[in-house]
Amino acid sequence: MIEGLQYAVAWAFVKTLGILPRALARSLAAVGARVLLFLRPKLRKTAEFNLKLAFPEWAEAQRKTVMKKMTRNLGWMAAEFAQFPKYTKEDIESAVILDGHENFLAGQSRGKGVLYLTGHIGAWELSSFAHALYGFPLHYMARHLDNVPLDALVNQYRGLSGNKPIFKNASARQVLRVLKEAGTVGILADQNTMPEEGVWVDFFGTPACTTTGIARVALHTDAAVVPGYAYWDENLRKYRLRFEPPVQLIRTGDTERDILENTQRFAKVIEQIIREHPEQWVWIHARWKNRPEGEPPIYDFL
Repeated sequence: MIEGLQYAVAWAFVKTLGILPRALARSLAAVGARVLLFLRPKLRKTAEFNLKLAFPEWAEAQRKTVMKKMTRNLGWMAAEFAQFPKYTKEDIESAVILDGHENFLAGQSRGKGVLYLTGHIGAWELSSFAHALYGFPLHYMARHLDNVPLDALVNQYRGLSGNKPIFKNASARQVLRVLKEAGTVGILADQNTMPEEGVWVDFFGTPACTTTGIARVALHTDAAVVPGYAYWDENLRKYRLRFEPPVQLIRTGDTERDILENTQRFAKVIEQIIREHPEQWVWIHARWKNRPEGEPPIYDFL
């Protein structure tokens, strides 16, 4: 019953935003995001804590401005997701333009597949969706939502432009197959990771447990690791789907050292993107929740 109610609310929300004009849908969703953050004080407190940890030199007013814009961007992304059925390859440029696409093509031209390194930055759902409409569909790493019908709805929308999921319980084999066929796999690499699945690397000056999956796969397959992210350009009033040059891998012959060093490189790439666009990262995520053995919790309010 609870699952059905959750699905009904989410379905109504998505469908309502989807039939509205895009500008109105974005405005309403931004208001909704502010209300949600007001009703979830732990999320707000997590964001405030994270901003102080990452930017201790900032004035409080600067952090508040970033919080306000981050909340707006979260609402905007929800609206963009709801608008997916309206987007086509003929009109996607009205919302998203490519920037640095030669970097993606350089990685693709190696013929070993591409690992699309990204994070919860800007309109992360729209980035891969738009890239598929531009003619470059990918497989994206995902986990099933607990709500089965909602999970189906989300992945239906994500797949409207040709993208396909790779679920965690069967990920390794499928990822290797896609890369062997010179395909692209999108991976969000900026979330807190369980210690048994990650390594501790520096992220904004504090150790953060980070997935080793990208480094392991890249070292094994020689796939190109190409950072990509869609950020809102206030001047253009559009999203820029920006691709950075492929990350050069470190290969010393020491497997565990190479995994650690390359994972650190990927984390620094993500950190630099966030530093350039701090208002567009999801600061409400408890990125530093897991701690090295013997260290006390950072988030004592969670």
